[in-house]
Amino acid sequence: MTQDQMKKNAAWTALDYVPRQTIVGVGTGSTVNHFIDALATIKDQILGAVSSSVASTEKMQALGIKVLDLNEVESFSVYVDGADEINSRNHMIKGGGAALTREKIVAAVAEKFICIVDQSKQVEVLGKFPLPVEVIPMARAYVARELVKLGGNPVWREGVVTDNGNIILDVHGLSITEPEVLEQQINNLVGVVTNGIFARRAANLVLVGTPQGTLVLN
Repeated sequence: MTQDQMKKNAAWTALDYVPRQTIVGVGTGSTVNHFIDALATIKDQILGAVSSSVASTEKMQALGIKVLDLNEVESFSVYVDGADEINSRNHMIKGGGAALTREKIVAAVAEKFICIVDQSKQVEVLGKFPLPVEVIPMARAYVARELVKLGGNPVWREGVVTDNGNIILDVHGLSITEPEVLEQQINNLVGVVTNGIFARRAANLVLVGTPQGTLVLN
């Protein structure tokens, strides 16, 4: 079974956890694209979706899924998104697709966060995947120096501009043993919009695509 098939299996399994006649939060990325395909099959049974990126919005609208502005939605039951890494405590690194800020905002509003991944994303310690940090452009050099002090090697993701008009620093060389602490430390740096550690808002349920089928982890 290919990695893409495992992603697809996890994504379609998530459909079982989507209540009908509700609003659904939808993330970003290759695994989520499979979920959007699945969601389109029940688009007439949901009230609409809230999206974490322009790319996901465009894909959903092309499939006839109604996309709502988050500012018009007080709360919704489920947010479905992928991860670049996830540990046994359901802490994640996200932002490989540069949508981390909007993903974190949508996750904050959702009552339940369902993470869909293939088994290659499971790790014991976060940090092998470079940690994305969204930064206001004029603060790039300053934030990079501060990230070095925290033990990382930040690299500017040149040519990438987020949906919010900012830049991404990818921090290499971290071994993140205390994700909640580091998430807060980085967020406290002036000029940082947010970082890709999702620990303060961890996943409530994880669906892992494996060659043997989809594993459900609470």
